[in-house]
Amino acid sequence: MPNTTQLEDFVTQVRRDILRQVHKVNSGHPGGSLGCAEFFVALYQEILERNDGFEMDGIGEDLFFLSNGHISPVYYSVLARSGYFPVEELNTFRLIDSRLQGHPTTHEGLPGVRIASGSLGQGMSVAIGAALSKKLNNDDHLIYSLHGDGELQEGQVWEAAMYAAGKKVDNLISTIDYNGQQIDGSTDDVLPLGDLKAKFEAFGWDVMEIKDGNNITAVIDGLKEAKSRTGKGKPVCILMHTVMGNGVDFMMHTHAWHGKAPNDEQLENGLAQNPETLGDY
Repeated sequence: MPNTTQLEDFVTQVRRDILRQVHKVNSGHPGGSLGCAEFFVALYQEILERNDGFEMDGIGEDLFFLSNGHISPVYYSVLARSGYFPVEELNTFRLIDSRLQGHPTTHEGLPGVRIASGSLGQGMSVAIGAALSKKLNNDDHLIYSLHGDGELQEGQVWEAAMYAAGKKVDNLISTIDYNGQQIDGSTDDVLPLGDLKAKFEAFGWDVMEIKDGNNITAVIDGLKEAKSRTGKGKPVCILMHTVMGNGVDFMMHTHAWHGKAPNDEQLENGLAQNPETLGDY
């Protein structure tokens, strides 16, 4: 059984990393990053079967693709604290010539990152390609991807969803960060998503929900359940309900912090709500 206290301490430190990264350069996307802290910690600390070191081809291990690349602060924090690169490198977030750009890139060779992402709607297509490659190579490891709910307004996602089901890509688990917020407002105001569970099911996916995506135990249990559903002829979709800005009270339940950095006073407020646990960089 996972040590829940240690994982929660990890999540708390990741929140600090997120706040400090975006504050330092007065740029970035804290809201969605904070909302997905539990997911990334669960994935990299408990779920993914990972090789030692990093090879771009990913042979013999599970692979993860971040589609909504603007939440890079949480991605970078968890990658660094999972041993992919030095934690101190978080100091270079969004600086010129840094490997840690606002949206993940591959040309600088950052360990852990296999695709450039942030142009929304493309991640599921890439994940499907990787999943099919696993099948062709008789590699029984799984492909995981993460998508924003507002991102589902991109048509390419639904083309990919149709393809994955039609070709029985059943080694793929795609999670939707279902927080109901996007850059210009709530998803209901910008472009309602309707019944996502019914939509993915109609496209031929096996759909499940994580009701509290900000509870580390619930996320781990949900990901394990999703893993148990693979290999049965259908891709698996997880609708993960989260709170944008989770863990920092003035950032929660609003789109206002989708892409806005905290000022000095707000940073101190947010850090006070998340005491240091693993050591700052």
